[in-house]
Amino acid sequence: MSIFEIQHRESFGFSAENPTGAHAGGSRGKDCEKLRPCIQIEAGETVTLCDTDGPGMLTHMWFTGYVGHSFILRIYWEKSEQPSVEAPLSAFFGCAYDENFQDRDGRYPVLNSAPILVAPGRGFNSYWEMPFRQNCRVTMENRGKNPQTLYYMIEGWKGEIPQSAGYFHALYRQEHPVQKGRAYTVADGIQGKGHFAGLCFAAGMNGHNTCWVEGEPKMYIDGGDYPTLNYTGTEDYFGGSYGFGNDILQKRYQTFSGLYAGLYAITGNDSSEMYNGQQRFLLYRFHLKDPVYFQKSFRMTMDNLGWTGPRYDDYTSVAYWYLQQPAPLPSPLPPDHDLIMR
Repeated sequence: MSIFEIQHRESFGFSAENPTGAHAGGSRGKDCEKLRPCIQIEAGETVTLCDTDGPGMLTHMWFTGYVGHSFILRIYWEKSEQPSVEAPLSAFFGCAYDENFQDRDGRYPVLNSAPILVAPGRGFNSYWEMPFRQNCRVTMENRGKNPQTLYYMIEGWKGEIPQSAGYFHALYRQEHPVQKGRAYTVADGIQGKGHFAGLCFAAGMNGHNTCWVEGEPKMYIDGGDYPTLNYTGTEDYFGGSYGFGNDILQKRYQTFSGLYAGLYAITGNDSSEMYNGQQRFLLYRFHLKDPVYFQKSFRMTMDNLGWTGPRYDDYTSVAYWYLQQPAPLPSPLPPDHDLIMR
């Protein structure tokens, strides 16, 4: 669709000021008067942020306030009891190291891509298109020990969607640390017809760096014993080269944030040493222009490898894909105390 085309659609928006998303259901306050800009979610409480019937599509979600790993974002399609999206809020938006608000240069990390924007000072925006036919429900659970504040806006429209429209899925995984000599699993157990749409990824170095990006991302399609898509290195998959600049000329990692790929933030101590041992890297790769199609199943792994051989770094990821039908996620979320990353 082009922006100039007039559509037979009805817009909706769920927020603290309009929690039902109803037409004309927003604030009864006067001009320049805030009545309810945010909500508080108690420890152990799950709040429904959006519950609406279709057909239609979610087009934008914005969150701020508390945006740490103890808030768990879930999305349910077609009144399913199992979520098709389940991830810590921070990791879903590429900020797995959510306790680090400054990059190595003392600035707010900014992720500026087509489907996700993380803006100063940590405003989370999703532009993933998420169609549904009968019903969509979005919830937020507070798995922490204290009440927390959430500001939110969930927008979309109601109207006809194409028969070919798939359902959005997102899966969180972590391995802290990766088992030395065994590839990290980004996603496994994905069954059905669909396409892989990308991931957000975080890597925390354990020990001397030794060019941690030597590992190869591999995608196994429709039950293949060997990968169909086999990238040559970690930095290559995320659109970079030569250790994101650390192996050539300036001998220093350089951040970048593009429409579909980026190493958008480095946190932790910086050093003139070529391979600093304690940095943390935040990356993303979105397959909007190059979806990875599968008919029956999909699996993705990523080696953790340096110049000196296998490594044991902390890897964290959220994978995104579309399926012909809504499906439960293939692996459970770790307990809250295992999600802490510094």
